[in-house]
Amino acid sequence: MKVFVAGATGAIGRRLVPKLTEAGHEVTGMTRSQAKAGALRKAGARPVVADALDEAAGHDAMREAAPDAVIQQLTALPDRLEYSDKALAPTNRLRSEGTRILLAAARAAGARRFVAQSNAFLYEPTGDLVKREDEPLAEDSPGRVTDALGELERIVTRAHGIEGLVLRYGYFYGPGTHFAADGGVAEDFRKRRFPVIGKGRAVYSFVHIEDAAEATVAALERGVPGIYNVVDDEPAPLREWAPAYARALGAGKPLRAPKLLVRLVAGKPAAELATAMRGASNEKAKRELGWTPHHPSWRQGFRESLA
Repeated sequence: MKVFVAGATGAIGRRLVPKLTEAGHEVTGMTRSQAKAGALRKAGARPVVADALDEAAGHDAMREAAPDAVIQQLTALPDRLEYSDKALAPTNRLRSEGTRILLAAARAAGARRFVAQSNAFLYEPTGDLVKREDEPLAEDSPGRVTDALGELERIVTRAHGIEGLVLRYGYFYGPGTHFAADGGVAEDFRKRRFPVIGKGRAVYSFVHIEDAAEATVAALERGVPGIYNVVDDEPAPLREWAPAYARALGAGKPLRAPKLLVRLVAGKPAAELATAMRGASNEKAKRELGWTPHHPSWRQGFRESLA
């Protein structure tokens, strides 16, 4: 299959492109940086340097690649995990405007399938602690993330003339992620500025970056149109995983902070995310994609990835 990957040099793109080529696919990888084109060639892909928000360039690149399928992995996140409007605005724009441009170019080029990145940690923070794909996203979120993701998911799943799949990934960990030993979250833990908020009840769903890439290949090859949570088998509350992550990292035990302080400093949406976030179920992805994570739990995953 001829596959066009947008965001091919991001955290997941760097793992995804080699897996696609190893599976026998002919890959074109798009990046904004000429300096990263060599890495794509080394991974077996044909590089194309273009800005995802440049409509003319996007259509030209897609027309030349003539892909059967397109995978959208576009983000512009800062090195340190932040939830401010300013930090998240570039990624929000890529997820809304960028997806519209990419999808239109894919359809015009004759692509049959479109796979897009979304998040599994922004479900409505009420009801069950672990959510399925048919449950609603939060109406409010830090940095207006759910507005952009909601638009992306509507654009992709309601697209005409092309099969649209959305992958709601959990928090990435492993090489090249915020949770890597050299990542921004690790730095925050070492400096003890990643506290357990309130009673630490917020439920997180993680996925190792390699498992996320493998699930993406599975979705490309055999997924039916729709939405899939791509997470590991063990959603966990903050009070449980944060101390384990700190131990694996060799950092001090996380401090605690009251919810009121977070609300005053970061606003209500951030406080809700920090105290009431829901986890996600991977049952659908395992059942329908035939995918099983090699790192079924963050427990051994943290130890192995930070060793």
